[in-house]
Amino acid sequence: MTIEKARFLCAGDPSIQQYCDMAADLEKQELEAPDGVASPQVYGQLLAIYLLQHDLPNAKYLWKRIPENIKEENPELVKLWIVGQKLWQCDSDVYVALSEEYPDHLKPIVSAIRDVTRSRALRLVTRAYSSITVEKMSAFLGLSADDCIEALSHLGWEIDESQKIMKPNNNENNHEEVFQSEEQLAKLTDFVAFLEN
Repeated sequence: MTIEKARFLCAGDPSIQQYCDMAADLEKQELEAPDGVASPQVYGQLLAIYLLQHDLPNAKYLWKRIPENIKEENPELVKLWIVGQKLWQCDSDVYVALSEEYPDHLKPIVSAIRDVTRSRALRLVTRAYSSITVEKMSAFLGLSADDCIEALSHLGWEIDESQKIMKPNNNENNHEEVFQSEEQLAKLTDFVAFLEN
């Protein structure tokens, strides 16, 4: 993924933008590492940022580049790769993998991954469903039923607690839909270019 495309995908959220900027520096550190082997911290942060950007192809190839002895000595890398696998499979157990304990240098990035993943799931459900059960929605967001009800009621969702049904607030603006189309096009372009190389 080019720096420009990463910045486009991270636009609008300054906390995520800082990680997108950090990715270019980490990639440079990996390339300039002695003997071609970077530190576990560089690998961990870069893998986490790729997951944050939902750049799963680059995350996969980074995982393959990390030497086996570094993977074995640093269990946080294995935990991050499990997160990557769950994201690739669109598995809601990703929240379980994200709730694992991570070292201090990864905690803020993992927290951002959790937030971005929830935001993506929420946008998807809002666009795809006219109503959904509390149970399914809480699984989608990795929240307890009570936390899910509380969070979505603050977002204007209609909640029928007697039938355990939620109805999304469909007041999305067109800018969000255009951004999603541009985001999907950018991802598709990156993926095709990646396959051609």
